[in-house]
Amino acid sequence: MAIPKYDEIRISALNLLMDGKSMKLREFLEPLAREFNLTDEEINEMYPSGNGHIFYDRISWALSYLNMAGLLDKPGRGIYRISQKGILMLKTPEKINEYVDQEVSKRDKSKKQNKNPEIKITEVNDRSTPQEKLYTSFNNIRNSVYEEILITILNKTPAAFEKLVVLLLQKMGYGGEVKNSGLVTKQSNDGGIDGVIKEDILGFGRINIQAKRYRLDIGIGREEIQKFVGALAVAQSNKGVFITTSYFSKGAIEYV
Repeated sequence: MAIPKYDEIRISALNLLMDGKSMKLREFLEPLAREFNLTDEEINEMYPSGNGHIFYDRISWALSYLNMAGLLDKPGRGIYRISQKGILMLKTPEKINEYVDQEVSKRDKSKKQNKNPEIKITEVNDRSTPQEKLYTSFNNIRNSVYEEILITILNKTPAAFEKLVVLLLQKMGYGGEVKNSGLVTKQSNDGGIDGVIKEDILGFGRINIQAKRYRLDIGIGREEIQKFVGALAVAQSNKGVFITTSYFSKGAIEYV
């Protein structure tokens, strides 16, 4: 059987939680694989980019959407439990996917209304030249893609965002040819450093990373930058990269 899409997993995931117990994300893998009669090859199949297992990622998306629609609660990080709304919706399972899609669409529209003012859609003026209209249309498409990417990232965990930032910097060339140059630090004892990129084989040269997954309308203030500078001092490093899903306040920029 082919690997199910994330929307095909939703009802099965809800049924696994009908006993009222909580489950961690990884605990869904085995029972769902059995239900969909997946082979070991299908369970372990990875994306062509090598960035994660397809089936596991689709389970994650299915659970995220169910949570956003209010059918699942999250009593802890990476832990899911069915809500009263979810129990009620299971009485009419044929309506679940439509309901989830509607609720997620409402959330997306709400986020777009409160979006970062840096992301703008420009009206095309009838008096514009064909070249100007083409440029404006291209710019609007690009800004829309920016926004969709940010909304997707905001639906992931902070740990997933930190991993994404490390991968992004590696793709941009940081770390060069050094094998396994990037790593995400342990959350329980990161000292204000979320990730590290090694610039040489011995690891003497390091770029320390701070990754803040903030809402689009909440900026990074001066205090956050000061804390990062302090963390760099403790790590005895003079190279740091601060990446966020939001924007930097005037005070933060002036401090830098």
